Amino acid sequence: MEKPRQNFAGLWNIGFGFLGIQIGFALQNANMSRIFQTLGAELEQLPILWAAAPLTGLLVQPVIGHMSDRTWLGRLGRRRPYFLAGAILAALALLIMPESSVLWFSVLMLWVLDASINISMEPFRAFVGDMLRRDQHAAGYAVQTFFIGVGAVAGSSFPWLLDHLGVANTAPPGQIPDTVRYSFWAGGLVFFLSVLWTVLTTREYSPEEMAAFATSDTVADSPDTLRLLAARGYRGSAIWAGAGLAIAALVAEFGLEKEMYLLAALVAGYGLASAVAIALARAGRENNMLAHIVGDFAGMPPVMKKLALVQFFSWSALFIMWINTTPVVAQYMFGSTDTASATYQEGGNWVGILFAVQNGVAAIAALTLLPLLSKRVGQARTHLICLLTGAAGFASFLVLRDPQALLLSEIAIGIAWASILAMPYAILASNLPQAKLGIYMGLFNIFIVVPQLLVATLMGQVMKALFPGEPIWTMAFAAAAWALAALAMTRVAGEVRQ
Repeated sequence: MEKPRQNFAGLWNIGFGFLGIQIGFALQNANMSRIFQTLGAELEQLPILWAAAPLTGLLVQPVIGHMSDRTWLGRLGRRRPYFLAGAILAALALLIMPESSVLWFSVLMLWVLDASINISMEPFRAFVGDMLRRDQHAAGYAVQTFFIGVGAVAGSSFPWLLDHLGVANTAPPGQIPDTVRYSFWAGGLVFFLSVLWTVLTTREYSPEEMAAFATSDTVADSPDTLRLLAARGYRGSAIWAGAGLAIAALVAEFGLEKEMYLLAALVAGYGLASAVAIALARAGRENNMLAHIVGDFAGMPPVMKKLALVQFFSWSALFIMWINTTPVVAQYMFGSTDTASATYQEGGNWVGILFAVQNGVAAIAALTLLPLLSKRVGQARTHLICLLTGAAGFASFLVLRDPQALLLSEIAIGIAWASILAMPYAILASNLPQAKLGIYMGLFNIFIVVPQLLVATLMGQVMKALFPGEPIWTMAFAAAAWALAALAMTRVAGEVRQ
């Protein structure tokens, strides 16, 4: 017995909810630096203020992945309860966010918004693998990427469009413009309705149906990760904890930026968590979530480990881009660093258009370029080519000064973005055991989150030390990161099931 082959309408319904999810992300990515600076944040503070977003993903996605693998709520299913809960919370956060009048409250709401988006997003990644047979995985993630691109175009364009419709794009110092406020409110409504569409138009396979599907279309079960975890010693845990304490001591001794304490806490925290997990596994606590998550992390399949390094460098560049594109474009292409000026706000709106172009290109590439390339050279080599194309796009920021010319840069970046959203997940869905698809997709997010946290804690002080007041050089770091991701992808090619 095999999973039924989905027609285009089925693929559409499975992926449609990501339209709203990405609208939420696009509004966050294009506008949070603008909101933070409007409420008084300095340029060097932006990375640590953004740390809320990846940190919530780090904590939320493995937990939701583990829970959704073990959930079955009858007609509501396995993954869909999480889609719906996250959509409701995210819609409320998008409604409240633009009402922020002080910086600390906007940071708090970013935590809430990003946690809510992650509750919806993580099960969607596993949902495609659940619903589709292996030979449709690439198509399923390509359609999902199409909706991500369309949603990002819509979310990024909202403020620019409202500005051209006559909505006020400036506000008194310390207040968020109406273009941003109304965009967030519209985004919250679309987020909820698009996720609701997927919930109402799909039916998940029951545990009995999943067990009956042909094993020829699945990957062999992973080893007993709890047993392997119980056999581990505490030396590794002690090393992680000691490394965290050492980082904290260096920060205190040399007066480094206080943001480094966050990195120290995460490193030491993992050491402590792994020690507790080992103790639980040795005690036979088979139903303990922490032991399962740490055990599955330690027992990741080899292909996933190699692909994790690619993700690390890929998302380092993306986080650099989201934090710094607005300051770069406003300062170098529009000539303003005054966040209260009309010129700065015009630059902020143009960033929305650049992101819209990037995501529009990603949507088109997902349904055209990626299938063509992957058929000819395979999924792994397709990803390598796209990453190198995107690296060239980032490098072009160093020489271009015409805002219109940056559209060419965004086309190159958009091609890479399409591949980042589709190819790694198609590779994973075809190379991971189905019973643990949720937790492995959640753990894979760690290699999206950790580089973002490193950027958040380190990039500010690196720029302050080497290039104070010159954010343009962040684009050089982004280009180098994607070049390294492409190099790491050479280790993945040839080892995956296409």
